[in-house]
Amino acid sequence: MATEAPPVAATPGLAARIEDGRRLYGTGDNEVRALDGVTREFPAGRFTAIMGPSGSGKSTLMQCMAGLDRLTSGQTWIGDTELTALSENAITKVRRDNVGFIFQAFNLVPTLDARENIMLPLDIAGRDVDQEWFDKVTTDLRIHDRLDHRPSQLSGGQQQRVAAARAIVARPQIIFADEPTGQLDSRSSAELLQVMRGAVDEFGQTILMVTHDPGAARHADLVIFLMDGKIVDEMERPTQDAIFDRMKAMD
Repeated sequence: MATEAPPVAATPGLAARIEDGRRLYGTGDNEVRALDGVTREFPAGRFTAIMGPSGSGKSTLMQCMAGLDRLTSGQTWIGDTELTALSENAITKVRRDNVGFIFQAFNLVPTLDARENIMLPLDIAGRDVDQEWFDKVTTDLRIHDRLDHRPSQLSGGQQQRVAAARAIVARPQIIFADEPTGQLDSRSSAELLQVMRGAVDEFGQTILMVTHDPGAARHADLVIFLMDGKIVDEMERPTQDAIFDRMKAMD
């Protein structure tokens, strides 16, 4: 029976984990194993990238880890809180208080300006903003002069940077990023990745990023490779060339 969420406690050194996670779609001959027995811990204060061919299960893994989708079987945790034991309302509360998201679909509120969109998670949680951190993030992402503009008045790249700032400024326990640079030009991509890297190095933020881009993944501390719903390899201190070679071998 689903239960309500206890306060999330950060396990020392551990931000999230999944144990024997399986996500099946369809039945019989049409069954697809998007995740096939994945077990993994994600250390706190580290930047982890997840890579793999199309259909490897990387986005499914992220969505199940974040409580946006339910496993068919297995367990996931944010900190010490097991999401698979919670009701939908309780999972929503855990996400609101402890999780940040950066998606290709910006999910900005059209009636709010950029500043209000960035502040929204803090406002909902009743938390005060660290103005110095807010100013640094918005300046580094080159949106400090666009804060009074609504999404319709911003370019696609500016909207993505606002969405990224919304996740980073709130300093959640963990940030899930799904192809965060997918719609950015090379300069904006580099700036976003530098800010994400800085959030990890300077403030101990934990980031789990799904990407197909070796240039983005090289900013991570660790790259995990998925194929056919299973973790098949990992790479510490990755370089762009090493990631590219590993991905090429998986094709």
